[in-house]
Amino acid sequence: MKVKTAKRPEVVMFMIETLDGRIDCQMVDSVSGDEYYAELAKLKCDSVLNGRVTMEHYCAEKRRFSAKTAAPVAGVRINKAVEAKGYAISVDTNGVLRWPAATIDAKPLVCIVSEKASGEYLSYLEECGISYIAVGRESIDLKKALAILARDFGVKRIALAGGGTINGGFLEAGLVDEFVFLVAPGIDGRAGQVASVDGIANLRKKPTKLSLVSVRKYPNGTVSLHYRKA
Repeated sequence: MKVKTAKRPEVVMFMIETLDGRIDCQMVDSVSGDEYYAELAKLKCDSVLNGRVTMEHYCAEKRRFSAKTAAPVAGVRINKAVEAKGYAISVDTNGVLRWPAATIDAKPLVCIVSEKASGEYLSYLEECGISYIAVGRESIDLKKALAILARDFGVKRIALAGGGTINGGFLEAGLVDEFVFLVAPGIDGRAGQVASVDGIANLRKKPTKLSLVSVRKYPNGTVSLHYRKA
């Protein structure tokens, strides 16, 4: 199946972090308040996208899916289980997350996996009434996945809410239009902790230049920084 990649949703990278850029979920939760959800609402994104680690921490079951046969999908597959004005999107390369429900925060779930995921996992999602997109042979083809979200699911604007590796993948692919960072009043400093944008292997990659749109301060000391690509 050929997928045109010219049209895609707008993507807003939306993260809450400490002053040193760390995003460990439990740690950031301890120094922030409800400003995350207030700021998210202001972005007017119809859909929210999270990576596997974030989804596993907040939304998915702790028990992972284990296929009896590891036969990969080996081809683009799309299943739209429900029509909606917006979706909760999970990026899970190998297809291991299990779900307690087909919705997150009242938004229908869409799981994006690579073609390495098992057909058994896609059958599991179908049984749960969960939409999915399988695209990309070795890793998820983010450009094609976004094109499918626009074309088949009507997604127009996505809040890319991490974690650091999936954020790095979107940035490296040139797929982020805006950046909103909430800097919480705290510092982590522990070795080995993931940053808001992480995992880009190309050490010669130049920084992405940004243009400041706005700055907002919350009563608890959290600061919202809104940028667009320069």
